[in-house]
Amino acid sequence: MVTKEKLKEYANKLMFDMKDCEYDTLLKEFDIIEKQMELVANMDGISNVKPLTFPYEMNSVLRDDEEIRTIDYMDALSNAKDIKGREIKVPKVVE
Repeated sequence: MVTKEKLKEYANKLMFDMKDCEYDTLLKEFDIIEKQMELVANMDGISNVKPLTFPYEMNSVLRDDEEIRTIDYMDALSNAKDIKGREIKVPKVVE
């Protein structure tokens, strides 16, 4: 069951917040979704239906590997502002 407190906790983890009225609207939407899922679960013969992951039958979607020309790492590092060994040093982006 989805609660307002859980939604606030998840929003906090995702680093955003909403107004209380928005949480109420979201709770109503979750309630509708839960009722729809319950209706589907109670359909006759639903347990006999095979799950559908993709609507079309496909044999292979992978392309053949092709060798491509790459540049030497020294050429790649020649444009870098800050280098440490064989790596480019970048600013920290996570807390």
